Amino acid sequence: MSSFKKQDPEIYSIINDETIRQENELQMIASENYASKAVMDVVGSVLTNKYAEGYPNKRYYGGCEFVDKAEDLAIQRAKDLFGAEAVNVQPHSGAQANMAVFLGFLSPGDTVLGMSLDHGGHLSHGSKVNFSGRVYNSISYGVKEDSFLIDYDQIEDLALKHKPKLIIAGWSSYPRDLDYSKFKEIADKSGSLLLADIAHPSGLIAAELYSNPVPHCDFVTTTTHKTLRGPRGGMIMMKEEHAKIINSRVFPGTQGGPLMNTIAAKAVAFKEALDPSFKEYQSQVLKNSRLLAELLIENGFDCITGGTDTHLVLLDLRKSGVTGKEAEQALSKAGITTNKNAIPFDPQPPAIASGVRIGTPGVTTRGMKEDEIRIIANLISKSVKNFNDSNILDSCKKEVNELCSRFPIYSDLID
Repeated sequence: MSSFKKQDPEIYSIINDETIRQENELQMIASENYASKAVMDVVGSVLTNKYAEGYPNKRYYGGCEFVDKAEDLAIQRAKDLFGAEAVNVQPHSGAQANMAVFLGFLSPGDTVLGMSLDHGGHLSHGSKVNFSGRVYNSISYGVKEDSFLIDYDQIEDLALKHKPKLIIAGWSSYPRDLDYSKFKEIADKSGSLLLADIAHPSGLIAAELYSNPVPHCDFVTTTTHKTLRGPRGGMIMMKEEHAKIINSRVFPGTQGGPLMNTIAAKAVAFKEALDPSFKEYQSQVLKNSRLLAELLIENGFDCITGGTDTHLVLLDLRKSGVTGKEAEQALSKAGITTNKNAIPFDPQPPAIASGVRIGTPGVTTRGMKEDEIRIIANLISKSVKNFNDSNILDSCKKEVNELCSRFPIYSDLID
């Protein structure tokens, strides 16, 4: 960072402050993680200078011989990691990866069946405020009210009734595994294409700790920065027969020049994920999240579906007398970063919400295990139950700071 300290002290100060925040607080937003220094170094490398519209060996610019190698490496490593036939590593985000699939195989007005945003789906799965619900005829499936588990019977009934062009299997806040073979069976019955969005569990899938949709789906999209622990970006995996169309919808269909620095950083992250230590890491992520759910339930909280198969826990705070917004604010004051989150059949509006979503990838990256999760569960419980008591929240923050100091992550980057 010192290279621009004098040139732009305001931005330098902002980055330093953010580094301090990440270092001293528990980052427990389920969609966040700590990228390795190798990943961050590559994102900030000279590759950011290179324009490379097109694909390896088929560029519209000269001087791409080295960035071609970087993109080829990213593609091959992704194939090795997930067992995919074809891969596009150029999408800038998960939502743009989804958009490329929509534009490649749907026409405006075609029907899409995805998980309801209110029940744990994502904006790009058909929400009316998103392109996926504005341009296309979106219908939604959800979870059962008694168990909060996905209702596969409802999915099949809707698919057979509406004959969607595309079915989306994926979520943003659902704590259980998905039966991709069941989704495939339904898609075959309704004559639909099948897209799996694995933005959240992709790291667990790479470590073979969550069902792999690649053998069952026409398309699999993901981000690269959540459980996969890479740079912020997206990726599309697909059957080889779909590659030509998908590639054309990424470029020139939805994007111009790819971010070659980010693509190279994706390659670094995929190499890290291919190392045996990554599976150990993901196993610990899962142990930590399951223990966190158990301990929070023991402390009197309701956990959606009664536990988790993933890196996240979704708390239902309705009986606690605390809203999701109040819980998020209290935890933030205690040095624990989470996000308020709607629960299925939520009586509160999304800006208030009745739930809070808590993830374990970040704290696990720092090296925290079961003993630390017990401390964290106690701090979360104490903070939420005393959300209006500034003295208790201040005391919790001191404990958080002390815990973080024992598991440094970017301390050498702080000025």
